[in-house]
Amino acid sequence: MSGKVALVFGGARGIGAAIAVRLARDGFDIALTYVSRPDSAGEIVAAIENAGRKAVAIKADSADPAAIRAAVAETVDRLGVLDAVVVNAGILRLGPVEQFSLEDLDLILDVNIRGVFLAIQAAAGQMRDGGRIITIGSNTAIRTGTPGGSVYAMTKAAVASMVRGVALDLAPRRITVNNVQPGPTETDMTATMVSRLKEIVPLKRVGEPGEIAALVSYLAGPESGYMTGASLTIDGGYVL
Repeated sequence: MSGKVALVFGGARGIGAAIAVRLARDGFDIALTYVSRPDSAGEIVAAIENAGRKAVAIKADSADPAAIRAAVAETVDRLGVLDAVVVNAGILRLGPVEQFSLEDLDLILDVNIRGVFLAIQAAAGQMRDGGRIITIGSNTAIRTGTPGGSVYAMTKAAVASMVRGVALDLAPRRITVNNVQPGPTETDMTATMVSRLKEIVPLKRVGEPGEIAALVSYLAGPESGYMTGASLTIDGGYVL
């Protein structure tokens, strides 16, 4: 896959950073977006460049439609036409239904649903035929998991449904569209919950970002060309 170009929305930390590094190792030049951590984004860019690939970090808030479109345009301008896009940017807001604020509701819908759609829409227009689109959802699309998680689960279920429809839209161009649904994974978001999460996962551990990145690597590669519209759950058996 040497010489191909991938854009990772939300690629500065956690799962997104692991995906950016793995795709660079696979031979992609990488653009990644970030919102609040230019230091982390810079570290990932340096690691990729030290490994011999091109990399660029782009500040882009996935709640901002103009920023999403600008990130795609800048990637193409600096690295070339897209071969793959990974939409990892997302936020987590928890709360019981009777206490969930309108502000949090609007934000999570803007980033986790509208932002995903707009990233796919913008990227598809700048992608080679035969390209790859991969979203990062959640196993909560299948199971809410915890009280207070209904809104987050709703957004991830929407992504799974969206992927099925978009896969049909882009099939004539041989662009595959798939959704990865991680379960509890060791990231900044889960740092304070790891010990508790280990007890509810049948494998008695949480996932590692590199494990999610390995699945994305397959979906971004040539051997996955017959898979599209799928949601693949990787969660240690949590939703079985």
